[in-house]
Amino acid sequence: MATKSPRTLQEAIVRFSDPQAAFEFAVSLRWPGGKVFCPRCGSFKHSFVKTRKLWFCYDCKKQFTVKVKTIFEDSPIGLDKWMIAVWMLISCKNGISSYELGKTIGVTQRTAWFMNQRIRKALHRGSFGTTKLGGGTPESEVEVDETFVGGKAKNMHKDRRNKYDMKGWHHGKTVVQGILDRDLRQVRAQVIPNTSREVLQNEVLRNVKHGTRVYSDNLVSYDKLKEKFVHEFVNHAERYVDGRIHTNGLENFWSLLKRGLKGTYVAVEPFHLFRYVDEQVFRYNNRATKDNPLNDADRFALAMSQIGGKRLTYNELTGKDQSPRHETTGTRETAQEPF
Repeated sequence: MATKSPRTLQEAIVRFSDPQAAFEFAVSLRWPGGKVFCPRCGSFKHSFVKTRKLWFCYDCKKQFTVKVKTIFEDSPIGLDKWMIAVWMLISCKNGISSYELGKTIGVTQRTAWFMNQRIRKALHRGSFGTTKLGGGTPESEVEVDETFVGGKAKNMHKDRRNKYDMKGWHHGKTVVQGILDRDLRQVRAQVIPNTSREVLQNEVLRNVKHGTRVYSDNLVSYDKLKEKFVHEFVNHAERYVDGRIHTNGLENFWSLLKRGLKGTYVAVEPFHLFRYVDEQVFRYNNRATKDNPLNDADRFALAMSQIGGKRLTYNELTGKDQSPRHETTGTRETAQEPF
């Protein structure tokens, strides 16, 4: 089976316009080495039905395709369109809106929105709190910062602006915290409920090795970091850089994130924001550098290798499964009420 990724979007369109080539490429990424197993029971005892491009498992007595137990499961959209959608989302620096994607691959805006959200599900690595950044020595440097995502207070109706002022919600904006390892040039970012000392410092403790040199701004919520880390901060009211003490690396990431949110997606529901953060984190961490010259083909192959074991249904996405994290439903990329 062919495993080499196309190098450009044009090559991708030509390659995946052939249903057989798209199928073989998906199989090679789903089951590297060609050893196909049942995604439901893990059995290697099966037979392949060539005319229908599916397998029959002799152990669980069920049929399965390359889409089962992936972000593509139960989707009537062909692999040719799915792969072009993946390619465009991970290669466009500022993302691609559901309207633009729908026009490009010939599906409705609602379908394209659902496809984008499922692809973002695959891009999520879940690295927050699993492995720690830094090296445990003062030479290891990590930046910590947070940003607020949402509409400008001056554009809000007076009653709505006053409501947020009374409740202390930062004018309805959602808080995103980021941690950047300067040595690895890797960033982690996630949506957090607030900027309290407990929330911010707990995330640093979970994600940074003790003894690492941590740089932040002068936010009082970080004042206890010195007990576990070599903590230094810069007062942005006076200066933004004090030697190596700055958070400019994360500021760069925030600018890329907000450029996509404001310029491409225009506005995002707060309860969907974490997926858009995952999308930007994937592109940032897999960008081309002198030490790691990745290209679109490399990012595409990596994204496709992460589709397995992840599922996102429409009911779950829109809150129709009664999930408590959703307050409203709909498929608009617009902001409503905050958390």
